[in-house]
Amino acid sequence: MSDETPEQLTQQHLKQAMKAFKKRLKLTRLDDDSALGGRRLSGGRDSGIIAIQPPNQYPREVWEKLVEQGRLRRAGSGMYELVHDANNPD
Repeated sequence: MSDETPEQLTQQHLKQAMKAFKKRLKLTRLDDDSALGGRRLSGGRDSGIIAIQPPNQYPREVWEKLVEQGRLRRAGSGMYELVHDANNPD
């Protein structure tokens, strides 16, 4: 269990966690896209990865708070995915 309290989950902390999540998702997708095999060379398809395990330098409470805020969605098995918002195209 983490020793972080809800008061310590500042907006800045959540923003940093979200940035780390997006970076890990991007790197995971790039890694999948660059995998060896003919499927990527001829099809030109994007990675099908939509959910990842979040970076472990942030406690679970951070990810759950981002779910509460509607910025992430639980995907099961400890994985999360981005929630696409028309006001926030990231």
